[in-house]
Amino acid sequence: MHSYYSSGNNPFTHYDYTIFEAEVASTFNEELLFRFMRDRADPADKKLTLYIVNKRMDDLLATLYRQTMFAEFEKLTHQLEEEGTPLTVDVLRGEYRKLLSKYFGSEMVLEQESDLEALRIPHFYRAFYVYKYSTGISAALALAERVLSGGEREREDYFGFLKSGGSRFPIDSLKAAGVDMSSPAPVEAACAVFSRLVDELEALL
Repeated sequence: MHSYYSSGNNPFTHYDYTIFEAEVASTFNEELLFRFMRDRADPADKKLTLYIVNKRMDDLLATLYRQTMFAEFEKLTHQLEEEGTPLTVDVLRGEYRKLLSKYFGSEMVLEQESDLEALRIPHFYRAFYVYKYSTGISAALALAERVLSGGEREREDYFGFLKSGGSRFPIDSLKAAGVDMSSPAPVEAACAVFSRLVDELEALL
């Protein structure tokens, strides 16, 4: 849908959008689907509601939280390389284990092999991609809330974002759609969404 609107409203040289914008459109649809399924789930079917809420929490944990950790790891490894520190397997595993402990806390039991994950994330071999997941979903959640709680104008603002293609800088396209990614507010709001889902899951349990 993003590509359809983008290519249909821009000349060839400007229709291709950035990966960051692609992540916004993709995760926007995920949020719409989640709300659609949760709102229409049979209230008597508690297991289904639990599954839907838990699945959404899992998605946010992977996209908002873990990708932020990945971005910090990537920044650290580039910094080490620029300082002249050889990026050996032990260095990479050690830095990654420190972040796993920092992000997931002392109650998380880390296996000896847990830090090997640092070597298997394909995005680390394409520098500075992963932050686009966490910023993208933050923008998507803000836009989904704006569209679903708004009216025709808010919906058309979002379609305007899809139609903008590569004709503007991403920050400008998103601002025109109603979310300011130069501010920490969308990220803070995304964290609040996760917190509400935790509360909802606890209440269901």
